[in-house]
Amino acid sequence: MTSEKINYIEMPASDLEGTKTLFTDAFGWMFEDYGPDYAAILDAGIDGGFFRSDQVSRTDSGSALVVLRSFDLEASLQKVVQAGGEVVKQIYSFPGGRRFHFTDPSGNEYAVWSE
Repeated sequence: MTSEKINYIEMPASDLEGTKTLFTDAFGWMFEDYGPDYAAILDAGIDGGFFRSDQVSRTDSGSALVVLRSFDLEASLQKVVQAGGEVVKQIYSFPGGRRFHFTDPSGNEYAVWSE
């Protein structure tokens, strides 16, 4: 077994319940709560979790960007909007595909891409 590989990602969430609801409604994610201030993400591609914090993860402040993959980008965008996400960059092309960026109820930025 190789070590030193990315194993777990933790992201801030001031609105922990709203953030969990968005990812459940838009992407079908499930969570396991560890007390009132932490929710582990279950079976979403990589292990991780949300911790309660007033900090915000945005690329304009130098944060890493969590990027999700979609096989139907337009449908994913609609699910994000319907679940309460705010699209901050509409669908655009880049070398290798297309993507959009959105924020969750806590103000954190994510992207969704497709080939």
